[in-house]
Amino acid sequence: MDSRIRFHKTGGPEVLCVEAAPAAEPGTGEARVRQHAIGLNYIDIYHRSGLYPVPLPSGIGLEGAGVVEAVGANVADIKPGDRVAYAGGPLGAYATVRNITSDRLVKLPDAISFEQGAAMMLKGLTAQYLLRRTYRVQPGDAILIHAAAGGTGLLVCQWAEALGATVIGTVGSEEKAALAKSHGCGHPILYKRENVVERVKAITGGAGVAVVYDSVGKDTFMDSLNCLKPMGMMVSFGNASGPVPPFETALLAQKGSLYLTRPTLFAYAAKRDDLLAMAAELFEVVQSGKVKIQIHQRHALRDAVQAHRDLESRRTTGSTILVP
Repeated sequence: MDSRIRFHKTGGPEVLCVEAAPAAEPGTGEARVRQHAIGLNYIDIYHRSGLYPVPLPSGIGLEGAGVVEAVGANVADIKPGDRVAYAGGPLGAYATVRNITSDRLVKLPDAISFEQGAAMMLKGLTAQYLLRRTYRVQPGDAILIHAAAGGTGLLVCQWAEALGATVIGTVGSEEKAALAKSHGCGHPILYKRENVVERVKAITGGAGVAVVYDSVGKDTFMDSLNCLKPMGMMVSFGNASGPVPPFETALLAQKGSLYLTRPTLFAYAAKRDDLLAMAAELFEVVQSGKVKIQIHQRHALRDAVQAHRDLESRRTTGSTILVP
């Protein structure tokens, strides 16, 4: 029996429930995808908790990979039998089979497995726009990435190292420091015992970094600003510790005419041509071996509650996938 995970009220992981969901015929512009693997991302927690409000009841999940079973009318470049992956709305990736707008699907190269595809699309496309579009990292740049041992962090570290950057990253334990260092983070900082700003300034000879990639939010925001060199860029792309409180924009002037942006993948990949170009660059760096996809946790789809508990408690490293 096909099934899906939904939630009828916001709250902790326990609000997630398994429901029967028979396969339906795809509508106009849609494809039906039989999913082989599903990606777990921190944004799923934001949706479930209500931090990012969605109409209820709701499906959950934004990333998956599988095989196209059927297509609806007006679908041109996707056909039954295609191996595909996706990252983006509408919510509903936590399912054995689903219908999704075909223009959100990207054909998955044969050299990339379904599990890799499900683990890499949202985090990998995020790494792509962070490093190549929001701030285009150049050889010799010093960068700071928070949560360097997480799924997105490990991809950013590897890719940034391949681009010739000096990669500094924050981590919560010695184990995570070793993991980040083995994936391109030349200077892991244990934020629980080290002063992040002082360490960054020491590593950069007092100059500060060109860009900070911050998915933590409230707990790291001010330190992130203080790590930047004049006219550096603060990229706030998540709120794992909670949303950043309001502040006076004059603060950016006081700290060196800083730039601040709050980007989303959904804006960068809204146009299909952009999505395809971003995915092509991601697939290229993965197939070249410069960026390796690390899947450190696997859960059955029916165990999504435990998967959320592990992610929320920061017991995970690399990527987590759900297997139907």
